[in-house]
Amino acid sequence: MNDLTHVYFVLLAGGGGTRLWPKSRNKTPKQFLKLNEKETMIQIAAQRAMKLVSWDKIIVVTNALYLQEVREQLPEVPVENIIAEPEKKDTALAMLTGALYAKSLDPEAIVANQASDHVITDEREFTRVMKAALTIAQEKKYLVSIGITPTYPSSGFGYIKSGQTLKKVDGQSVFTVENFTEKPNVATARAFISTGQYFWNANMYVWAADTLLESFKLHKPEMFEQTKPLQTASGDAFHSLLPAVYKNIESISIDYAISEKAENLVLIPGDFGWNDVGDWKVVYDLGKKDLAGNVIITEENQVNGLAIESKNNLIYADGRLVAMIGIEDMIVIDTEEILMIVPKHRSQDVKKIVERLKQEKLDKFL
Repeated sequence: MNDLTHVYFVLLAGGGGTRLWPKSRNKTPKQFLKLNEKETMIQIAAQRAMKLVSWDKIIVVTNALYLQEVREQLPEVPVENIIAEPEKKDTALAMLTGALYAKSLDPEAIVANQASDHVITDEREFTRVMKAALTIAQEKKYLVSIGITPTYPSSGFGYIKSGQTLKKVDGQSVFTVENFTEKPNVATARAFISTGQYFWNANMYVWAADTLLESFKLHKPEMFEQTKPLQTASGDAFHSLLPAVYKNIESISIDYAISEKAENLVLIPGDFGWNDVGDWKVVYDLGKKDLAGNVIITEENQVNGLAIESKNNLIYADGRLVAMIGIEDMIVIDTEEILMIVPKHRSQDVKKIVERLKQEKLDKFL
C-alpha cells in the first residue's frame, strides 16, 4: 500500500494485566513496563506504528486510570487522540470506539489495531504484512485479521482456521476464514498446527472504519444503536459522551461480537516474531542472557542483580541489590512492596498468587 493518507493506528492500552505480577499490577500494567528494553512496551508499539503513520495518526484507547501515564509516556501523541475509557468493556467496544474516533478525524479512515503490550521482533516484516492488510482493508469489502504463524502447540491462544486463497497482494496470500477455536488443549493445538491451516489469534485487525461500523449494524445492532451518539460526534464532544455511552453497553470481545459471525473476514498470515509476553518465563526467553544464561533486568545504569555460580535465572531488580549464589532456573522479581520467587517452570502459576490475594481481599498488592 503506497497511499497511507487515510491510515490510523489504534493502540489498545486498557488492560490491567496481572500475569507479570508483581511488576504488572492494576496501577502499572505491563504496557508501561520496560522488559529488556530501554523503553516501555507502549513506547515501542507506538514507534512500530510510526513506520507507517505520523504521530497525529496514532490513537490510544486506554482506561481512565492510565490516562496520565499514557500522556507522560507518549507525549508526541496529541492529547485529544488519547481515549480514556470510563469502564472496562473488552475489545469489541474499545475497537469500535477507536474506529469511530478515527472516522471523526477522517471519514475515509482505515484503522490498524495493535496491542500495546505485545512483542514483535521483526519489525520490517510486520510493516510489510501490515501494508498488505491495509491494501485489502482499503477496498472496504473485508475485515482483515492478521493470523500469527504458530511456533508451538499453545493452549493459551485462540486459533483461526484459514480457508481458500482469496487473492494475493504484493506476493502476500489472503485467505478466507473457516472458523475460530478458543484456547484448545495441547493435543488439539498440535493437530491444528500439523495441518498448516491454523493461525494464532492475536487480536490484530485492520479495517475501514465504515466497514467495521456496517459489521456492527449487521451482527451487533444493539451496540450499533448504543454508540450512535459517538458516530456523529468529534473533538471534545466525543470524549464527553463516553461515560454515558459506555454505561449500558455489554462487555464482549471483538471475536464473539463480530469476527466469528462476519462472512467478510479474511486472514493474512504474519510471521514476524510476535509474542504476547504472557508470563515471566517468556520474559526470560526473550531476554539478553549473560554467559551463565542469566537475564538481569534493572533500571538504567544500576547494578541491582548479582548472580554467582548461578545459571539460567531471571532477576528483575527494582532498586535493591538482589544477590544469589548457587541458584538455577529461578525467577526473582523484587519491587518496592513485594518480593516474588518462583521456579521458572512454574511461571504460569503466578496467577495463583493473584487469585489468593483476591480471595484474601489484599487489594493493595494487586
